[in-house]
Amino acid sequence: MRAINVRQPAPGQTDSKGRPLRPGPETLFVDEVEQPTPGPGEVLVRTVAAGVNRADLLQRQGLYPPPKGITDIIGLEAAGIVETLGEGVDSWQVGDEVVALLSGGGYAEYFVAPAGQLVAPPKGTDLVTAATLLEVAATVVSNMDHVHLTEGETFLVHGGAGGIGSFAIQYAKALDCRVAVTAGTQAKRDYCRELGADIALDYHEDWLADLREATDGHGADVILDIMGAKYLGLNVSALAADGRLVIIGMQGGTKGELDIAQLLSKRGTVTATSLRFRSVEQKSEIAARVAETVWPLVERGTIVAAPVEQFAFEDAAGAHARLGSGEVSGKLVLTF
Repeated sequence: MRAINVRQPAPGQTDSKGRPLRPGPETLFVDEVEQPTPGPGEVLVRTVAAGVNRADLLQRQGLYPPPKGITDIIGLEAAGIVETLGEGVDSWQVGDEVVALLSGGGYAEYFVAPAGQLVAPPKGTDLVTAATLLEVAATVVSNMDHVHLTEGETFLVHGGAGGIGSFAIQYAKALDCRVAVTAGTQAKRDYCRELGADIALDYHEDWLADLREATDGHGADVILDIMGAKYLGLNVSALAADGRLVIIGMQGGTKGELDIAQLLSKRGTVTATSLRFRSVEQKSEIAARVAETVWPLVERGTIVAAPVEQFAFEDAAGAHARLGSGEVSGKLVLTF
């Protein structure tokens, strides 16, 4: 079968600053690899579409390797048609349409997933669009459950116009929360407001002061952060009393300073989570929760899928370059 692989730089190659050379989008290529076989409790799926995520860019660069025993093929979410059932699987039938929460392998003509990590797409949603929903929904829902986002609270998400942000805005509004976002352009801030954001902040400006002003000094009860180290101090300052910061990304680095005295004074919580490294049992529970709680919101139109930019499977390099440009509002998908 065909899959997307990464052409690795020669050992010892460095960039202009002497740092190890990280593979760019142009190093992605179509390769011939062995088709996977489903084991007990697993399902083989013929891929129709695969979502493109920030984590995929990090894996390409060698900064986010897959868990032990998982394929090196990139791809954390995909949708397709059930092709073969592994031993003991009775929850699916050959020909079923499914959406998968993966630990890897989505950028290929076929992928294997545990049966519990598959869900039917929302009614009325095509597979290409559905391929962009499960990873973001699972990320947001599992983290909001983790920090107990509650009706009436103020919720802040950074990168509001991206895949995670655009879903998180709508999910938090469905919980009757006040939603604040950061975004870099007026067009992106307008888009966030269209999705329901109450407060749209320019991260090029003093967004912390603007947040305090917009919330009458309250700050944010819950912050969903994709930046990591760069925003750690700012995020703690932005927390309300008993506020919770959950970090899910490292776009701004991995090491920062934490003002423990300030955190103590707010009775604040700082936590960090990763969906990819959870157990099959945990991922299956999260996938089931998404199908139970989020899919009805999608079917009713309470949550609208983000705009989808489609790239042919063979142009994975173009999709990675596009996502890395920082100009994307919504989601990218590879189609097969």
